[in-house]
Amino acid sequence: MLEVVGLVIPFFGLIFLGFVVARITRQPLDALGWMNTFIIYLALPALFFQLLAKTPFEQLTEWRFIAGSVLSTFAIFMIMFSGSLVIARGAIAEATIKGLAAAYGNIGYMGPGLALLAFGETAAVPVALIFCFENIMHFAVAPMMMALSGDDRRPPLQLAAEVIRKIALHPFIIATAFGVAAAFFELQPPVPVERLLVYLSSAAAPCALFAMGVTLALRPLKRVPHEMAPIAVLKLVVHPLLCYVVLSSIGNFSETWLFSAVLLAALPTATNVFVIAQQYGVWVERASASVLITTCLSVLTVTSLLYAITHGILPPDLFP
Repeated sequence: MLEVVGLVIPFFGLIFLGFVVARITRQPLDALGWMNTFIIYLALPALFFQLLAKTPFEQLTEWRFIAGSVLSTFAIFMIMFSGSLVIARGAIAEATIKGLAAAYGNIGYMGPGLALLAFGETAAVPVALIFCFENIMHFAVAPMMMALSGDDRRPPLQLAAEVIRKIALHPFIIATAFGVAAAFFELQPPVPVERLLVYLSSAAAPCALFAMGVTLALRPLKRVPHEMAPIAVLKLVVHPLLCYVVLSSIGNFSETWLFSAVLLAALPTATNVFVIAQQYGVWVERASASVLITTCLSVLTVTSLLYAITHGILPPDLFP
């Protein structure tokens, strides 16, 4: 247990330090802008490129793995979306944000750092694949559902073009595409470029986690939404279990790939859910509360999951 605690303390400690520093210094949220720009446009793309470029190309085309992880995430979205729409009789727009809060994990800021820390560099490929394809799904689902709700009144062609633009121009996805191309052609960057990529990628996880802590501190919790219980259970418990069962049933993936996917599924609600809620003016404060509460609870759930993985409680293949 001590080794698991030692694994997660530096990780969640960076989030905690960001939270504390933000509370002490009282800088405005806008002051975080340039750090977020550095993380999104330079540090994390450099990390994805550097690790993918060194990966054998055949490992980058595992479509069953991609389909299983994305299907699991979409199933969680539909469970929460349908429950909100039918049981709670909510509007489509509100049900969409709730569905995203239950399914859209913090796979950008938290995923790479924790997976690489827990499983080593071999986790980079499954993390990058999950990040790209799940974000493609989220980037497509959010505007489509908002258009159906009537909150996005742009013409269908304009809406489709915006979705394609967001997907094609996202820095992480561009970096992944270049990394895959470099792996295919077996290209190695010049030594000075390689050193620059090492500097940038080394800063990715610490900066991302610190920025996340700052963001949580500057969006105080005003009220706990009554939907928080099902969102937290779906996101932190059901999602990783479903991902584990689905991937175990459709293929014999390596232990690192399977557990990397399960770990990413267990991560708390992404801050992007708050950004999407704010963009459409729907469920904004409660989306922020979802991010904060699931992040706090994930200290226990993620630690428990890593303990189960490292101590053999969770077998690497449920259906050997």
